[in-house]
Amino acid sequence: MSLILAFLTVIILIAFAWLWRQGILAKPWLETGVVGRFPAADPSGARVAKVGLAVFLAVVGSLFALTISAYLMRASLGDWEAVRMPGILWVNTGVLALSSLSLETARLAAGRDDADGVRAGVLAAGATAALFVIGQLIAWRQLEIEGYYLATNPANAFFYLITALHGLHVLGGLAALGRVTWRMQRGAGVAQLRLGVELCATYWHALLLIWLVLLGLLANWLSDFVAICRQFLT
Repeated sequence: MSLILAFLTVIILIAFAWLWRQGILAKPWLETGVVGRFPAADPSGARVAKVGLAVFLAVVGSLFALTISAYLMRASLGDWEAVRMPGILWVNTGVLALSSLSLETARLAAGRDDADGVRAGVLAAGATAALFVIGQLIAWRQLEIEGYYLATNPANAFFYLITALHGLHVLGGLAALGRVTWRMQRGAGVAQLRLGVELCATYWHALLLIWLVLLGLLANWLSDFVAICRQFLT
């Protein structure tokens, strides 16, 4: 539990530092001097969108941190039987990494005003993210065939819960990416797509990081890490 609280503290500190750098926590009404010294408001709402995404990711991180905490506490009971890891999960991890890399490529291309690069990156990211979701469903099907049903063991229920929760966030990201793709197909320029691509890339990187942590949890790597940390703390 102490590790989870530490993780939540780190998330809060990162969010606070990011908000401070963006100037959201400043108090311009307390400043003295010429009004013209203050930067003009961002008419595009880019800062608001970035702050909104940062807050949302902080909430998502907290949600998964609490889920991991519940998983570790439940796994310590005697009736826990670990789920066999389907091999396709490793393939899915590589596919999600390719999706994140594709969006990072699109973000860099948007910074260079490279329309073709943005298009290629966005389309590749959408295709690979869809493949990731399909791969997760295949993993579920494989486990069902092997008899790992939802109600058979608490470990099974947690496996389906964790992968489903992450999959829903991927589907939400696909909806946002679909909006960017729709605007791109309707002839929007790189300048109009830049913010959407940047936000999607940040979200995708966060999803990849979360999935790597969850994969370590399901593969019992995280449990071993927690056990080692407890030994050092005691």
